[in-house]
Amino acid sequence: MAGRFDGQVAIVTGASRGIGLAIAQRFVADGGKVCITARKAEALAEAVESLGGSEHAIFVAGSADDEAHQDETVATTLAAFGRIDFLVNNTGINPTYGRMIDVDLGAAEKTMRVNVVSAIAWAQKVYHAWLGDHGGAIVNIASVAGLLPAPGIGVYGASKAALIHVTEELAVELGPDIRVNAVAPAVVKTKFATALYEGREEEVAAAYPLKRLGEPDDIGSVVTFLLSQDSAWVTGQTITIDGGVTLTGGV
Repeated sequence: MAGRFDGQVAIVTGASRGIGLAIAQRFVADGGKVCITARKAEALAEAVESLGGSEHAIFVAGSADDEAHQDETVATTLAAFGRIDFLVNNTGINPTYGRMIDVDLGAAEKTMRVNVVSAIAWAQKVYHAWLGDHGGAIVNIASVAGLLPAPGIGVYGASKAALIHVTEELAVELGPDIRVNAVAPAVVKTKFATALYEGREEEVAAAYPLKRLGEPDDIGSVVTFLLSQDSAWVTGQTITIDGGVTLTGGV
């Protein structure tokens, strides 16, 4: 597997920790170079060091839905590495919990802007900067909450359902030279998902046929498969990575 991304470059958003960092780690381990983004520069700097330093990774700090940040990231990546072969839209927020009927609409709009609109914007930026002329692949990080009703996180689920549809639309528009896929994880043990399992991990995991929650590398391995030529005839698909929990009707 080592070397399958030799000479290739990816942008991974939301990658200072958790799933995004695991994706970047797998990509670099297979020979690629990566630009990671998130809001906090200090955490990103630490992540870059864990990836082997500036020879292998760089970072740009900023808000994923900020157009100036998107432009800076693309320009910085091209200046550092000379190309952008892949985009992973990993950034996501979930600022609300409770019934959708009661949700604060400002929070709902922010969720849609970050989780859906900014994913489209990143795709546009990378397409016009490099992918449109050279080809490549995009992977969007969705969620099982986008596949089934998810009480308490309904707006988040709606945003991920929209992202799955965005994936399908872009796959149709951008083929044959650009493949676009998504993954839909269930609960993965990250800081982002802590509220879903903290203090009751065994109870939550009991509903999963594989009897454990996900680890970030469970997602990173599938995402790098979708970026690689190992999935050369795969586009417009959403791969569910859930330890089997959706088989039992759960998210």
